Amino acid sequence: MLVRMLCQHIGSFGVAPDGRLFDNAEGNYIDASAYGITWGRAREAVLALDEHTLDLAKCPYDLRHAGISFWLASGVDSAECARRAGHSIQVLFRYCAKFLADARNHANILIEDYMRRWEEATDDDDAESALAGPWPGNAPELLVRSGIRVGDIGSKGVFRLAA
Repeated sequence: MLVRMLCQHIGSFGVAPDGRLFDNAEGNYIDASAYGITWGRAREAVLALDEHTLDLAKCPYDLRHAGISFWLASGVDSAECARRAGHSIQVLFRYCAKFLADARNHANILIEDYMRRWEEATDDDDAESALAGPWPGNAPELLVRSGIRVGDIGSKGVFRLAA
């Protein structure tokens, strides 16, 4: 998508004689401070007030972290995410620890909810009715909709081993 956007930009505006894609209104180099000013205006235009005060996407570089976290949440192997980001797995986990903690908390909530439903059932007939609702292990789209990517195996196989 980015390549398509850049090709459209080049088709519309061309490139400078030195190969630059972007220049200011006078055709000169864009001053570094202009990026910050433009970024600030863009944040004000698209973010809600509470998001803006939280310093969400405070600088363009924050999008890199968001992109890497998105890859991890999408189920991309952590070693592949680290390779694409250009650093080690240790660095990846150090800077994506919040994402990992959120995934762990979400998993704990799912497990605790299912175990609570399991313990509420007094016999086998009740167990089947108490657990008849969609269990995320059987409905991975519930996890995906919540931002947690599940693989083909999922936690269902692990639960069968525990049960």
